[in-house]
Amino acid sequence: MRSWPRTISHQVVPANAGTHNPWPQKVKKGLCSSAEARVRAVWVPAFAGTTRWKIPYAIALPRKGGGSRKSKPRGVRSLLLAAALLATFPAAASAQVRDDVIAAPVLRANVTVSGDLVRIGDVIDNAGTSAQIAIYRAPDLGTTGSLPTAQVISALRAHQVIGVDTRNISQISVTRLARTLESRDIELQVARALEHRGGLGEAANLSLTFDRDVQDLKLEASNSGAMQVSSARYEPRNNRFDVTLEIASDSGPAPTRLRFTGTAIETVEAAVLARGVERNEVLKSSDVVIERRPKAEVGNDVAVRDRAVGMQARKQLRAGQALKTADLAKPDLVQRDQSVTLTFESPGLYLSVRGKALEGGTEGDVVNVLNLQSKRTISGVVTGRGQVSVSVATPRLPAPETTSSIAPDETAASVSLAASTNPPAVPKPE
Repeated sequence: MRSWPRTISHQVVPANAGTHNPWPQKVKKGLCSSAEARVRAVWVPAFAGTTRWKIPYAIALPRKGGGSRKSKPRGVRSLLLAAALLATFPAAASAQVRDDVIAAPVLRANVTVSGDLVRIGDVIDNAGTSAQIAIYRAPDLGTTGSLPTAQVISALRAHQVIGVDTRNISQISVTRLARTLESRDIELQVARALEHRGGLGEAANLSLTFDRDVQDLKLEASNSGAMQVSSARYEPRNNRFDVTLEIASDSGPAPTRLRFTGTAIETVEAAVLARGVERNEVLKSSDVVIERRPKAEVGNDVAVRDRAVGMQARKQLRAGQALKTADLAKPDLVQRDQSVTLTFESPGLYLSVRGKALEGGTEGDVVNVLNLQSKRTISGVVTGRGQVSVSVATPRLPAPETTSSIAPDETAASVSLAASTNPPAVPKPE
C-alpha cells in the first residue's frame, strides 16, 4: 500500500514504500570514479502522491581533488543528463496527480461492524485495497469495546499501512450490531404454536415452563426475518412440548433455528382465598383474590370472584384454596339458637310469636323453630333475616249428599243457613 507523510513539504515519499528498502544503498569505494557513476548509484524516489521533488545530492558533488581538464566533458555530460531527468520528473508527477489523486488514511473514532471481524476499512477512511484485511475479532453481539490508538496504529503498520492521521484520538470505540429477541416475544410465539393442540385452549390461557430459562437472545444483525414456526409437537399425557422456530437471514439461504422444550398447562382465572375461613362465615371483598390456576385442578366448577363475595362458606376452607361453586352458599338469614319471629298466616288471619331457631338456614330453607310459649317444635320457611313463616292449612268442607227427596235448592239453603248461624272457629295460638 502507498503511504503518505503527515507533513509532505518536509519528506519525500517513495512509490515503493512498504515493499522495498526506501533508503539509499551504500557504494563501495573505488567503484564510482566519476560524478555520473555516483548519480546512478543514488536511489531516486518517484515522488508518489506529491509534486515536491529534490535534486539528488550526488549530482552537484565535484570530483575529489578538483578534477582535470580531461574530466570536464564528463561533468558537462552529467549535468546535461541531470537536467534532462529534472525536466522529466515534474511532468510525470503532474500527470500522476491528475490521474491518481488519493486522500490520506484517517482514523475513525467510532466503528460499527456487523460481522465477527474488524477490518482495516472499518477503522480508517481511505483504506484503498487494504480495506478487507482483518486485524481484530469483533466484540460480542450487541456489545461495545475500545482499542487504544497506539495499538491500532501498530496493527496497521504490520500490514504496511502508515501515515495514518489519528486526529489526536486516544482510543477508538468498536460496536457490534445485533438483533435482540426478548424472552417475552419468544414465549408468546411458542404459546401461539401450541394453541388448540392436544386439547389446549387459547394461547393467552397457556402456562409454559421451559426446560431452560428463556432469556433475551442476541442474533447476528443479518437475521432480519420474522420468527416462524418450523415444527410443533405436544403430548397431552405428560404436557410436554417441542417447538422449533426459524428466522430468515439476509446473509445466506439457511435460516437460524431455535428449539425450545418444556411443559404447557392450560389455566383459568379462579377466586382464591387470601385467608382461611370457618364454616358459615360470610366472605368479604378482602378475603378473595384472583389467580390463574390449572384448569385440571379447579375443573369446570370454578367460582367467579364477583359471585363469591357475600356468599357463605359451607365448610372450613384454607388460605390459597381455589373456590368452587359447591363450596359456597347464600348466607344464613337465621342462625342456630337465634331468636326469631314466627308468623302464622291464613286468609283473613295473621299471628306472630317469638321462637328460637334450632338450626340455621338461608332464604327459602325449611328450619325447625321452638315455640317459646307452647314449647312445641314447628317447621317453617325462612323468609328474611330472623323471620320464619308458618302456614296454616285451611280445612275443606265435605261435599253435600243429595237424595231424591231433597231438591238441590233446599240443600243449598240449609248449608247457607248453617254457615250463617255457626261462626267459624278461630284457632288459639299455642
